[in-house]
Amino acid sequence: MKYRRKGVSIIDTKKGILVCAIGDTYILPGGGARPWESRKRAAIRELFEETGLNTKKIKYLFKDVGIKWHDYKGRLVRNYSKVFLVDAVGIPRPSHEIRKIGYFNKKSKIKIGEGSKKIIEKYWNEFK
Repeated sequence: MKYRRKGVSIIDTKKGILVCAIGDTYILPGGGARPWESRKRAAIRELFEETGLNTKKIKYLFKDVGIKWHDYKGRLVRNYSKVFLVDAVGIPRPSHEIRKIGYFNKKSKIKIGEGSKKIIEKYWNEFK
């Protein structure tokens, strides 16, 4: 099994938590850390690559061990994420592999990926 180090950003706004659509599913911004890169740095880089937002402040919240999944090569993968609360500046615009930007709150009807949903619920239950 491949162990994937990942940085994940939570941007909590008045509209809800910023999420990014890949296909028809929304996920939190973030991605894999390069071998020489911290997960904090990966979260900052991925947020900019996916949304164009610049990080103003970043605060570590918690670690998350994701579910097992298969990558495009058929390998079994598990994400080991560090989750950060980010104060970001700019206007979010989809870029890279992102189709749309959305906002998730407790009344939202949008489809959220299981891993992101688990992280958001932990944030709401333990940090709000």
